[in-house]
Amino acid sequence: MFCWGETTHRELGLEDSVLQVDGVNSDLHQMVPRKPKIADICAGNVVIAFIEHNGNGSVWIKGNGRNQARRRKTMSLVLKKEKIHLLDCRASQIVLVSETGKVFESNCQESHVENPRLLTSLNDRQIIQVACGNYHSLVLTKEGEVFYWREPQVEQCGSPKLLETLLGIPVAQIAAGGDHSFALSLSGTVFGWGRNSAGQLGLGDTQDRDIPTPVRSLAFKGTVFISCGEEHTAILTKGGLVFTFGSGSYGQLGHNSLRNELRPRLVAELWGKKVSQIACGRYHTLTYVSSSKTIYSFGCGEQRQLGNCGSRNQKVPLPVELRPETSSKIRIDRIVAGGNQSFVLCSPVKSTEHSANSTSWNDNKMILTVTDRVIEKWISRSDPKSWRNTKKEITRIFSSASCLNGSFLGERHYRTTKELSGLDLSLARLAFEKLATNDKVLAQVESVVLHKLIPSLCSNPDNVEMFRVYLILPELLRVLKTEQSRRDISVSLADRILGLVPSSCRLLEALWSTLPLSFFQTLVKIFHTVSSRYLYKMRTDYSTDWSSLQKTVCVLQMLYKVNSKAGNRIQDSNFNIDEIQLLIQSLGRVHPENWKMILKKAKYLRNLVKLTAYPCIFDMKAKQFMFSMNNFAILCDNACRNPIGGNNICVNRENLLSDTLQQLRSSSSNYYWPLKVKFKEEDGIDHGGPSQEFFSVIARELLLQEHGVFELFEDSRLMWFIQVETSSTDIFFLLGIICGMALYNQCVVNFHFPVALFKKLLGVRPTLEDLKDLSPIEARSLQELLDEDEDAVENLDLDFTVKGHEVVPHGREILVTRFNRQQYVDAYVDYVFNKSIQKPFQDFVRGFTTGCPNNMWKIFLPDELMAVLNGNVNYEWDELKKNARYIEYQPTDQTIINFWVFFAELTEQQKKNFLSFMTGSDRLPVGGLSSMRFTIMDKKITNPDEYYPVANTCYGILYLPNYSSIDILRNKFLHAITFFEEFGTL
Repeated sequence: MFCWGETTHRELGLEDSVLQVDGVNSDLHQMVPRKPKIADICAGNVVIAFIEHNGNGSVWIKGNGRNQARRRKTMSLVLKKEKIHLLDCRASQIVLVSETGKVFESNCQESHVENPRLLTSLNDRQIIQVACGNYHSLVLTKEGEVFYWREPQVEQCGSPKLLETLLGIPVAQIAAGGDHSFALSLSGTVFGWGRNSAGQLGLGDTQDRDIPTPVRSLAFKGTVFISCGEEHTAILTKGGLVFTFGSGSYGQLGHNSLRNELRPRLVAELWGKKVSQIACGRYHTLTYVSSSKTIYSFGCGEQRQLGNCGSRNQKVPLPVELRPETSSKIRIDRIVAGGNQSFVLCSPVKSTEHSANSTSWNDNKMILTVTDRVIEKWISRSDPKSWRNTKKEITRIFSSASCLNGSFLGERHYRTTKELSGLDLSLARLAFEKLATNDKVLAQVESVVLHKLIPSLCSNPDNVEMFRVYLILPELLRVLKTEQSRRDISVSLADRILGLVPSSCRLLEALWSTLPLSFFQTLVKIFHTVSSRYLYKMRTDYSTDWSSLQKTVCVLQMLYKVNSKAGNRIQDSNFNIDEIQLLIQSLGRVHPENWKMILKKAKYLRNLVKLTAYPCIFDMKAKQFMFSMNNFAILCDNACRNPIGGNNICVNRENLLSDTLQQLRSSSSNYYWPLKVKFKEEDGIDHGGPSQEFFSVIARELLLQEHGVFELFEDSRLMWFIQVETSSTDIFFLLGIICGMALYNQCVVNFHFPVALFKKLLGVRPTLEDLKDLSPIEARSLQELLDEDEDAVENLDLDFTVKGHEVVPHGREILVTRFNRQQYVDAYVDYVFNKSIQKPFQDFVRGFTTGCPNNMWKIFLPDELMAVLNGNVNYEWDELKKNARYIEYQPTDQTIINFWVFFAELTEQQKKNFLSFMTGSDRLPVGGLSSMRFTIMDKKITNPDEYYPVANTCYGILYLPNYSSIDILRNKFLHAITFFEEFGTL
């Protein structure tokens, strides 16, 4: 061992000889220890202590400092039943850790050392690291827990306490300075807390911290080691760079100044040297470059602790000069800096014996993790004694979120971000597949995860490394062999996910969004399968765990939103649960006299309504059913509360829109009731047909632009709100009522609105793609702006205005450049769809929700809601014939044969006219012609050749006279579908 600094000859009880450097008496002493070798060493304010590597873990303690009497006293400390493995010093105490992981504490007095006191509260933990400041201590357990305590005279209770804020962090190292502490994660995240008077926490200020706080400026630096001085800190990166911060009053930061640094700053003088070890004393710093076998020192040299042949301070790193013939014969294993001392532990170059300190860190000081070697050991053990050890190891690892979060790390885990977990999930998948080959091991893992790990997860994790467990556990669920196991763990995991605070939940969703596709699909499938099974039990035996079902479908809905925001990486159908449709079908199959079953089904029908809070599990058909069912429930409830009332409109066909608006203003309609429309001077009772025609005619009138309410875009033939800052009339409110009534009464009407309207109704923000739908010409210009060469953008002379309006503050003064063009496009789209129509749209939404009191429409997606209201134009005319029913006719009757021959002759437009003649609209409902009711009926009238065909639009019945020839049928039908609005339909 080499040592230098505040020392005298023989004070450690070791032989020494003074080295000569250039003929001058040096402060560097070569210490040749008696056998056995030194295993570990520490230096505090009062003592220097070291462990002899002699098999029994003997500890030698020597007085430190300027007290001559104390320095001459050398004491030995041996525990009878324990071998000391680790140690560190506080101001006047030593903390010892045995090979079995037990912790002892001993006071160091002037003339003796007190017998070590066992910290019994840590007896059930295996300690792997210890770090001491002046008056506080930290220990790290094999399971990744950090405990702390202060000296009894500083704090009344000196018993260790768990540092709960670090639970879940895979801690790689702990470090302590004078009155500050650090923890380092496996992926290089640095947490600091304690005193920060000189900026020694590296947080950019001098405010003390009570809890571990991430040092943001060290993110992505790849920190692998931390060392602390009295008021300064040094960190070493994976690439061999050294950063220092805190007090620089003695030059201990190495920045050629005496200034304090509040944030980590690179030690420029060491650039390119690839430092392999660092060590901080009280006011000085050592670094070691293994490639050149050079030790550099800087900081306070008043006690000659820099080894530079003098007592001067150094503001930059300078090499410590070892004699060439000496340094060539030894290998430097570890550098240590005490209070005002420096030590170097060495071993002979030719020695084949591996020193315990051959590296600054080793596996014995690392927390437990799941590795391929560990799994191989577990699944290969068979005898009872080995199984007891395996069971214990499984419990230790899988009960600790820290251990699991430190497992399966990818090659670039030092680049962990809010979107990248640092995991290599393929390693996790292979590991759990191998683990599943042993049923006994798998069962133990299941039990520990369910009963210990998941309940221990905290509700407010704020670091990405704490979320890895949420990404790893689905790979375990994937290999579980029983439905019960998958269900129990899935529900328990879902419960913890839903218990996360909003900020943590957003962080988890960000990680989900960047999962590789196959792992995201696995995650969705797990919660989909469990939810489906609960719904199956609801359908078959009416005894399901409603609370558990809610948890799993809620997580499924979260995953659906993540998938949508990520651009629909997997199809929406992956979230739909077929059991919903089967459950809907089963609800109708109950005998009217079976009241018990009716009551049971009513209960589960209510639960089905509750599930609409998670619309991703419903397919389009199921959503339509729930909307219609809720309509019926609203009507029944309204009829009970208000049996007298209605929603009746009597209008003139020639002035339909004006009449309607006037009636809506003057009447007090109850929109909960179904709409009943009466056209003046026309017969007919509204059972759905006149209402359908009513809305279709209004839609055509709006498109003609005679009322000037909406702007019609000629390139898309779609309408949008006129751009006004305020709305002085009720026109948009009333038009909102009309559109809402059309939806509530389930009439298919094309109001010629873009999908952006339905996005806004559902709270989804329109994008440039929506502008391409509404105004292709405008959108094309904006897209060209984004695609334009960088130099060409400045020549366009654009500012941040749209149609004369500033879209950002002082927009006329801001030119569009290649750097801000995306911001301009976003502002342009926001102006068109939001800012310019804010008041008209607010009025429209208020009217829409008034006209449609059934809020179940919110379960639809924007495209689905648009399809429900607008219908579709996917005319599969063959489906009409397949779906046809006949009354008083047979498919083989000549009139029916003639009808279908005639129908096949019609042009596309004539067929649409026929559809309008039959339903009041040329639009098809969702499901197309296959879902349309169509019946052909013979009313058995005399002289049928004298009559035109008549359509009952309410019930989809075509009253077709039994014409004597196809020519008469053709003539009568062409007239009917051409002029049907003139004489109306039933």
